[in-house]
Amino acid sequence: MVTAKGQMNLATDQPLTFDDLGLPLVDTTFVVVDLETTGGSAKDCEITEIGAVKTRGGVVAGEFGTLVNPGVPIPAFIAALTGITTNAVMDAPQLASALPAFLDFAAGSVLVAHNAGFDIGFLKAACRKLAYPWPDFTVVDTARLARVLLHEDEVPNKKLASLARFFRSTTEPNHRALSDARATVDVLHGLLERAGGFGAHHLEDLAQLTGRVTPQQRQKRTLADGLPESAGVYVFWDRSHRPLYVGKSKAIRSRVRTYFTESEKRKRITEMVRIADEVTAIPCATDLEAQVREVRLIAESKPPYNRRSKRPEKAAYLKLTAEAFPRLSITSNAPTIEQNRSGHVIGPFSNRSTAQAAKAAIETAYSLRTCTLKLAKSKPVSACIAAELGSCLAPCDDATQWPAYEQIVSDVVRSFTTDAGPLFERLVAQMHTLASAEKFEAAATIRDQLHGALTGIARAADFRFLQATPLLIAASPGQRMWDLHVIKFGRLAGASQLDPQIPSQPQLDIASDCAAAVAAPTKGTAAAVPEEATLILKWLQQPGVRLAQIDGQLMNPIHAPQRYLAKLPTVHRLTYPPRAESDRSRTPTPTRRPRIRSHTG
Repeated sequence: MVTAKGQMNLATDQPLTFDDLGLPLVDTTFVVVDLETTGGSAKDCEITEIGAVKTRGGVVAGEFGTLVNPGVPIPAFIAALTGITTNAVMDAPQLASALPAFLDFAAGSVLVAHNAGFDIGFLKAACRKLAYPWPDFTVVDTARLARVLLHEDEVPNKKLASLARFFRSTTEPNHRALSDARATVDVLHGLLERAGGFGAHHLEDLAQLTGRVTPQQRQKRTLADGLPESAGVYVFWDRSHRPLYVGKSKAIRSRVRTYFTESEKRKRITEMVRIADEVTAIPCATDLEAQVREVRLIAESKPPYNRRSKRPEKAAYLKLTAEAFPRLSITSNAPTIEQNRSGHVIGPFSNRSTAQAAKAAIETAYSLRTCTLKLAKSKPVSACIAAELGSCLAPCDDATQWPAYEQIVSDVVRSFTTDAGPLFERLVAQMHTLASAEKFEAAATIRDQLHGALTGIARAADFRFLQATPLLIAASPGQRMWDLHVIKFGRLAGASQLDPQIPSQPQLDIASDCAAAVAAPTKGTAAAVPEEATLILKWLQQPGVRLAQIDGQLMNPIHAPQRYLAKLPTVHRLTYPPRAESDRSRTPTPTRRPRIRSHTG
């Protein structure tokens, strides 16, 4: 069996992702391991010997072998089978010494074992016992692989001794760990040679051979042939050349190959692969370009098997209505340039529920009217119950309240544009009051609403900046090159790589000259749809991004919402009940633990 989860990159000792599974077998380092134990249960028995052989490209690169003192007597029938007696392991290292030495030997490799469940089970149990994290190796089971690749007429049973004879191993298995590991190496090499005849040349190919992959999936893996191993976007097409699915990856060919392996378990994607007839790729210079192209392609073609980004222009905004007595309203219509400049709109929010939370926070902090009547100063109407409750000044009925209501609207606009401090302070004060009254859930609700309001205000400021910036060129460091992006009015107009070894200004000039033309937006919050602009903002705010050129002003007010968002974690404790002195050592557990939702808009 081959499992793709948690394989280590041989160059960096970092966990491999699906994009890395295209590692050729000839370049893969295998560590073949065998254990001898005091019995068959990893729960109740102990390891008595560890043997391992490291091999790469068909060549043995090293061996590891040690007896292990299990700390318990070795049963007589085990000693008769293996030749390992209690006296033989008396001076052997204990597991606490042997296990870390083996893990160091095997680090960054693919583990191989015959009937791997037994050996891997004991190794995992040993790690748990000694409080070592299990590296979660990729594991190849030669027994399972043999059942797939060898017919019963060739080898009636798939025992190690039978396979060793079939592949003419130079070592005969004898129930000693290192000898059995050496024999398994010869079996592995024979099986990999046989697997090559089935077209298996990469790790995920072995997963196909040994996993539950349909014949249709296996046959269609050739769709990945010819695709580049670079970063970019890929598109699955049906026979009528209609797009089925759009995705992105840092290594297109390797990622597409995983759709035809056991690792792909999504039912709808398996169905998509069944009807796919072609896969095409669009190489991209940077990861941000790939993300943006993915959003644009999904929006343009609306492939049936993509669940997100089909309407990247869809967003919710919170605005002050243009009435005699403005109120807050949630709308999906993109704001005009004038509305953005006036600061009467915040957002975009990702959905209406997030916008509704922000609306509730602002209405709680300021006595804005919440009724939806069309009011005019020339036509007074009777006040509603909100006036009696004191939550509204009722300017609809009392002309003396007009100046006060206008001041409230002015304060709301100020919180939207220059100073979110009063909004923050008023709601935090309410949270203190509620917490003091042990109304912790109500305090948590206001906290979440405040988070949504501050996030919406921050996003509005960021989007106003993008909308007003005709040209912005920025770069972020990569492994050898810098990712360079040209952004115009919040839309990605160009992406390339900047070489730090040569003068940067000529490269910046070329990038600017080659960038696409982008017209100034006439509505909305930027020249790009909100989802694309959000990706750009997220990249710009990453550590290490440097601005190379900007036509416009980059500034934030002193009392920007980001300042108060940073304070919210310290407010979190207000939503929990105080602990009694006898409970100081225990974590408080309220009846219903409030959740902090991340409102990204």
